[in-house]
Amino acid sequence: MYILKVKGKAKIPDYIQLRDREFTLLGYFRVDRPEKGIIQAGLEERKDEIIKLIKKLPYGKLHKIDLQ
Repeated sequence: MYILKVKGKAKIPDYIQLRDREFTLLGYFRVDRPEKGIIQAGLEERKDEIIKLIKKLPYGKLHKIDLQ
C-alpha cells in the first residue's frame, strides 16, 4: 500500500491518499481529521501507526507501507 500527503492551496485543505499496489485509490481524507478516513479504508487496527506516519510524512512524497 502507498500513502501520499497532498498540500492544499487557499481554501482547499491538505489531504492524504491511500493507494494499493496497482495505485487504485483506497482512501482520501483530510490531514487534520485522519481517524474516520482510516477506519473507512478498513485499517482501524493500524490507525495509530498510520497517524504517526502522516504527521512526519513530507508533502508530495509517495511512501510505501507494509500492512502485513
